Amino acid sequence: MKPARFEYIRPDTLEEALVVLAESGDDAKVLAGGQSLVPAMNMRLVRPAVVVDLNHVDGLDAVSNETGSFSVQALVRQSDRRLLEHRLLSEALPHVGHFVTRNRGTVVGSVAHADPAAELPLCLVLLEGTVLARSPRGERVIPAGSFFLGPYTTALAPDELVVETRWPLPAESDGFAFEELTQRAGDFALAMAAAQVRGASIRVVVGSVTPTPTVLEVDPDRPGASAAAQVEPWGSIHASPAYLKQLVKVLVDRAVSRARQQAAA
Repeated sequence: MKPARFEYIRPDTLEEALVVLAESGDDAKVLAGGQSLVPAMNMRLVRPAVVVDLNHVDGLDAVSNETGSFSVQALVRQSDRRLLEHRLLSEALPHVGHFVTRNRGTVVGSVAHADPAAELPLCLVLLEGTVLARSPRGERVIPAGSFFLGPYTTALAPDELVVETRWPLPAESDGFAFEELTQRAGDFALAMAAAQVRGASIRVVVGSVTPTPTVLEVDPDRPGASAAAQVEPWGSIHASPAYLKQLVKVLVDRAVSRARQQAAA
C-alpha cells in the first residue's frame, strides 16, 4: 500500500521544525528514523497532513554523560555504539527490532512512539529517566513515569518535540537485568520485565502486558509471583491472559535473579 497524500517538510533548524509543528498541530507527524511511522502511513493507520523530517537538522545527534545522566538526542540511532556505555541500554538494545531497523530507528523516536511493547520506554521508566520537550513556548522536562499515558499516547502537546532523553547513570554497585519473550527474534515482546537492585531495594517494571510501562511493588522473596498477581493482561491471538501472567512471573523472577547477581559481583 501507499500512504495518503501529505506535505513533506525538511527544516534545516530546530526552530523551523518547531514553527511547523506549532502551525500544523495534530495534523503533523515527525520523521526521524521512520521505522514505526512509515509502515503505519503505508497501511494508512495514520494519515498526517504534514511530515516534518528532522534528519537535516544539525545538533540533534549527541550522546553525553556530562550532566550526571546519560543524554541521548533525537537523531541518535539505536545502533550507535556510544549507547553501549550505559549498562541497561547495552542489555536492552539488542532486543529492539532487527539490526537493519536499529540502523535507522532512533532511541528518542521509540520513546515518543510509546508502543506498550517497546523495550526503550520500559527501560526509561525503570531508571526514572526524563524526556526533554521543546516547543515555541519553551522547554520542559517530563518524568518518564508521567510521560506515557496509554498505548501510543504521551503527555506531549501537539506543538512539542522530544529533543532529548535522559537516562540516569547507575551506581557501580547497582544490578540491572532486562528479560523478554517474543515469538521470533526481533518481534515485539509478548511480555517483558526489567529489574534494578540497589542494596536491599528492588525496582521492577513490566511492559507489553500493560498499556504503559508499569512499576510494580514486588515481594523480595517471591518477586515473580507477586508481580503476576498485580497485572491483568488483555491477551491476544498469540497468547492467553493466563499464559501472559505466567510469562510475567517467569520473566520477573529471571530479571530479579540476574540483577541480584550483578549487584553482588
